[in-house]
Amino acid sequence: MTRPPGPLRPDQQQEVVRQIGVALASQAPPGWRQLRIEYRAAGRHVEADLLVTGPDGQPRPAPPHPEAVRLLGVLRAGMYQPGRGTWLGVICAFDPTQPPDIDFVRPDLEPPFRQQPPVLGFQDELRFFPRAEEHVPAWLREKAGLPPLTPPGLDGEVRTPRIYDGLDAAGTPLVRRQPLVPAEAERVLAYLDAAPVILASRSYGTDAFAPDRTDAVPMNFRTDGAWAWPGAVAYYLREHGVPPDPDLVAHIRARRFAAPSEVSAEATVLALAAITSERS
Repeated sequence: MTRPPGPLRPDQQQEVVRQIGVALASQAPPGWRQLRIEYRAAGRHVEADLLVTGPDGQPRPAPPHPEAVRLLGVLRAGMYQPGRGTWLGVICAFDPTQPPDIDFVRPDLEPPFRQQPPVLGFQDELRFFPRAEEHVPAWLREKAGLPPLTPPGLDGEVRTPRIYDGLDAAGTPLVRRQPLVPAEAERVLAYLDAAPVILASRSYGTDAFAPDRTDAVPMNFRTDGAWAWPGAVAYYLREHGVPPDPDLVAHIRARRFAAPSEVSAEATVLALAAITSERS
């Protein structure tokens, strides 16, 4: 099995769907009311089930036309997104008087296989349609025989960021970082503010960039399980445009700016230990 040279444009996808309907209709009885094909695949493992609703309104199973099955494979391959994979299941319903109704199984979900594909099938799936680690769901890793990913923070290391890059002779903070464009700065701020608080405080500290603000900087700490940061990180970005530690920014980008709403108890303990170590 190989993928086509490039992705199918939306109009090309629609044309493939039309051809699938033509292939199925070519063997349907006169007066048919609906053709419903369910297609599931993992690597070279392919399943296709067809229900034909005839003039009497009763759906009956029938062998799907081989050309329709082949075209479904073409559609699946042509909808591959680099790093994200492609869908493993779809239901296509064709009605003589209506546009086709297409329902794709999300790429992160396992379709209801009639017969469980072999491990090799799932391994081939990841080889034919490579995915970035964050887009390989736990069920697919397990079915492909891959070891589970270590949850962020559970590898014994939670990182803490540098608030700024040092002090000059007058004690003024130094910042030697690439500034963030406004749109990305807003997304980074949203991430920093959305992660769970692991150490709360009603106290506020002095603004290092504006020492006259003696009760301004939040003293709380948040974590996403891989990093733990003080409220000062978001404060200085918001108030002075100071970008966070570049490694933290890269981490946030890699997570597509989606902060977790909660972290495990184990990750929280490790984050607190990292904060304590950093402050001691």
